[in-house]
Amino acid sequence: MPYTETLFYLMKIEITQLEEEGCDTTELKKEYESLKKEDPDIEKLAARLYKKASRLKPRKDFPYQEPSEFAKILKKRSRGPRRYKKILGEAELKTRIQGAWLGRCAGCLLGKPVEPLGHNRKMMLDVMSQHGVLPLSDYLPRLSKGIPEYVHYEAWDEEYIPCAKENLKAAERDDDLDYTILGLYYLEKFGPDFKTQDVAMTWLSRLPYLRIYTAERVAYYNLINNIEPPLSASLNNPYREWIGAQIRADAFGYAAPGWPEKAAELAYRDASLTHVKNGIYGEMLMAAIIAAAFAAKTVEEAILAGLAEIPKTSRLYEAVHNVMKWVKEDNDPEKTTQRIHDAYGKYHAVHTINNAAVVIMALMYAGRDFEKGITLAVLGGWDTDCNGATVGSILGALLGVEGIPAKWAAPLNNTLKSDVVGFYVNQISELADRTCQQAIRIIS
Repeated sequence: MPYTETLFYLMKIEITQLEEEGCDTTELKKEYESLKKEDPDIEKLAARLYKKASRLKPRKDFPYQEPSEFAKILKKRSRGPRRYKKILGEAELKTRIQGAWLGRCAGCLLGKPVEPLGHNRKMMLDVMSQHGVLPLSDYLPRLSKGIPEYVHYEAWDEEYIPCAKENLKAAERDDDLDYTILGLYYLEKFGPDFKTQDVAMTWLSRLPYLRIYTAERVAYYNLINNIEPPLSASLNNPYREWIGAQIRADAFGYAAPGWPEKAAELAYRDASLTHVKNGIYGEMLMAAIIAAAFAAKTVEEAILAGLAEIPKTSRLYEAVHNVMKWVKEDNDPEKTTQRIHDAYGKYHAVHTINNAAVVIMALMYAGRDFEKGITLAVLGGWDTDCNGATVGSILGALLGVEGIPAKWAAPLNNTLKSDVVGFYVNQISELADRTCQQAIRIIS
């Protein structure tokens, strides 16, 4: 199985995933709990249990309908603009796309130093308070006080210290940013008609296995073993509704400015390699919101356009709708954030639904204020770098590069590092120009 993850280990997460999908896992739980970890045949027994789990279906009284097939998703959508009539000129399109790339990098780098802490929001805020960085208004310094030993692991220095404000000289490598580069690569190499199989082959040749996580790593393992999409997304993959696809949406939104339906379609082809149901919807939603941000008058309008591209019968649709309503009722970011944690804290800290809720909250309260958006996203907790990056991307598309304050842009020195083969050190402006050419190709 994927690096250090046995079927016995994955089975425990699978049971939770099945319950979230509306399945009755009573008997499955009993059988799992009867397994003995020290049994020499534990993997064979777990494999049999996994086969049994794969046959479970949502209960008849489960109130959601959540297809993974594209044609069925389209039938479950609400009304939306699909495509705006407004077409940006090339000059404005360039500044908007560059703003989106830069905003994504800045939001990601803001959230990255507290990524390991965000799973426990109270602990994260306590650590930030000890370092005197609340209210949050700039990149975070090196965090050294108040971090529990179990959180501070070996990779901490390598991964997080370069992102501290005093060390920041570029947008350091992060999987959230690697995937944006890959999205551009698919469009350049295969064109807008790229297939999920093209995504799969690109991963195998250009993406290091140990630089991807959860659903992506399981799917990669499946590909190595000749399990093709869409089965690669579901076979022994209990992470199939987690955030991994949602963070891969951005390039498809940039490439279809003003065309949320097309952005969602491109995102679907990417997401279905690794995810199902709400895991897929998360990428479709964010790609469509980004695309709409190039033409919409307000961030709320862009959110509604994105929401119209996913099934209105899904848990994700319901969560986004709820958060938009709560923001209007509360008029208080902290109150709304607490409501989100109360309602969706049952999900894992890197699940699609709860993190999407934080993104929507931050966007709604930010309006056209870039700094307010990315800081609220990070302070919301859970997957802080992912949420900061997504909010930064959307607001960057809405505002353009001029709408991003210099204190967020300048420390990155127009440089983005990556682990994608062939893209190790990049100029953000050059990536934006190349993306603009793909956008012109698609919308024309």
